[in-house]
Amino acid sequence: MEETANNEPVKSLEVSSWDKGSAAIKQQYVTTKEKFHESIDSAWQKEGVQRCGGNGQSAQGDRKTQEEDAVEPPGKKIKLEEQTEDRKEKEDGKKARGQFKCRPHRKPHNYDIRLCPSVVQERADKCFYGDKCKFFHDIAEYMSVKPEDIGERCHLFDTFGRCQYSVTCRFAKAHTGEGFKNLVNEELLKKHEGRLMVKNALDKDLQRRLRKKQVSFKASEAYLKTINKTASQGTSAEELSGSAGDCEKRTPHVEPTGLNSSEKTQDTQKPSPIKTVGALTDADLIKLRPSEKKQVSLKVKTKLLMLVICGNLPFRRICKRFGADITCGEMAMCTNLLQGQSSEWALLKRHESEDLFGVQLEGCFPDTMTKCAELLNHNIEVDFVDINSGCPIDLVYKKGGGCGLMTRTHKFEQIVRGMNSVLDVPLTVKIRTGVQDKVNIAHKLIPEMKNWGVSMITLHGRSREQRYTKLADWEYIDNCSKLASPIPLFGNGDILSYEDAIKARETGVSGIMLGRGALIKPWIFTEIKEQRHWDISSNERMDILKDFTRFGLEHWGSDTQGLEKTRSFLLEWLSFLCRYIPVGLLEHVPQKINERPPYYMGRDYLETLMASQHVGDWIKISEMLLGPVPQNFSFLPKHKANAYK
Repeated sequence: MEETANNEPVKSLEVSSWDKGSAAIKQQYVTTKEKFHESIDSAWQKEGVQRCGGNGQSAQGDRKTQEEDAVEPPGKKIKLEEQTEDRKEKEDGKKARGQFKCRPHRKPHNYDIRLCPSVVQERADKCFYGDKCKFFHDIAEYMSVKPEDIGERCHLFDTFGRCQYSVTCRFAKAHTGEGFKNLVNEELLKKHEGRLMVKNALDKDLQRRLRKKQVSFKASEAYLKTINKTASQGTSAEELSGSAGDCEKRTPHVEPTGLNSSEKTQDTQKPSPIKTVGALTDADLIKLRPSEKKQVSLKVKTKLLMLVICGNLPFRRICKRFGADITCGEMAMCTNLLQGQSSEWALLKRHESEDLFGVQLEGCFPDTMTKCAELLNHNIEVDFVDINSGCPIDLVYKKGGGCGLMTRTHKFEQIVRGMNSVLDVPLTVKIRTGVQDKVNIAHKLIPEMKNWGVSMITLHGRSREQRYTKLADWEYIDNCSKLASPIPLFGNGDILSYEDAIKARETGVSGIMLGRGALIKPWIFTEIKEQRHWDISSNERMDILKDFTRFGLEHWGSDTQGLEKTRSFLLEWLSFLCRYIPVGLLEHVPQKINERPPYYMGRDYLETLMASQHVGDWIKISEMLLGPVPQNFSFLPKHKANAYK
């Protein structure tokens, strides 16, 4: 640091040469945009045949074609046609950040080349649809038009002894015998027999009853009847919550099986005096207090709370291997769960490695949220249920959900008390500092939530208007943690290194929650536990991506449809991974989450490729792992901030 004649400090040229908001990288690695892409393209053209999964096909298209495919869709038309030139220039020069709100809706790919499930599953009976079935029934005919296999070994066959996708698997050569017979490794199959690796799958019978509205919600209806009396009697919510608990008496949930609608109505009108089957327990007669519910140990924990799109089960498995203590599923809409939508129930699935796992619900009305909580309480296995009242998405907020609940405290209270009355596991809440920027309201809500019966609070140190811009306010989080005591409060925001985690824990929070930090570098959990900066190599990072693709093929399937779904989630994750800067390249350690990486050359080609912020290069990485993309393939990431050119 230099000084002027007035003894005023002046920043050195080395520091001032960096753009504001950009990470400081050692000069020998810094390059220009043109040289960066030229280096990647030249190396890809030389080694393209080897890096397309060993299938003999080169990379598809040059960078110009890829840029045309990855062009951002036009923005919304501005209603006011008359605009000044200054306004137009300002809008044109504005950086594209946030979500791709104008991103075209990607319709599910129409996989015309499909083998009938009755043939794949080797059923004894014939296809239910007979001649009207649109899929192939002749295996030889199907194999003649099936896309080429992308590998010689099948992960499912090598792991479990049998691939359930048979000849439709894109690695079918590894387990296909004479006459297209699906081979089985009896030793491995017996080893995994009876082992349930993924829990919380939607039962077909439950789905049918949900769609026909034949599921009973006795405890929820008892609570909802009490809150409807508020206007006439003026009873407080706390008293109503207690009366609801007296009404339900913690009766065990007995689902009506084989009952038609008339029988169900009759049973509802004349409840049987016999409430239990078997021995009478205390839980049948006495409502559990919040302190008596099964508690989750939260001492010095690191929580992984996932963002929409990227927080899938394969990614959570990656984080568990690196040391995440608590994992939470992606946000699920309570109305969709009550309707029995398979895609929404898939967000609740839990892998056997997730020892402390919770689900996150979004809703804006007491009836749907309470019924959904009761439904999950009896049909899935979780350690806690979380209410997402911190979601800033417009679609959710405008309905009154997400951050909207923070300003609708009466409904918020009814939701919390109602869900607490029907759950046997702890109920947690995630909030932000407030809705408007510089207008914090979390400190007003937290003392109220303690009275409502919340077991834990997670606070993101930004408002809804801030989204993910500016720095998280950890001083405010510290003040809120004192207000929340003795209820544990987890802090969230801007944690990308173990040093950030140490500073966060000094504030007095019970634990920390990671979202974007885990997406950018999932090995951050190892760094926090071992308190070191891990200069991870490009080959180690590629091994992580290989594990993700294997887990994805396990979860979504190894046929063409499952493979392409794995690719789409991999590409979304790569839009975050490209923001990581290797420790050995940094001028100043650690990297901050709000610092953007400039164009730089890595220590090897793979490290350089992983640093690319261009969609076409992410597709190249996916081709290295999952083979060439289909014809007319296009991809646009969900977030603009990570897709800038």
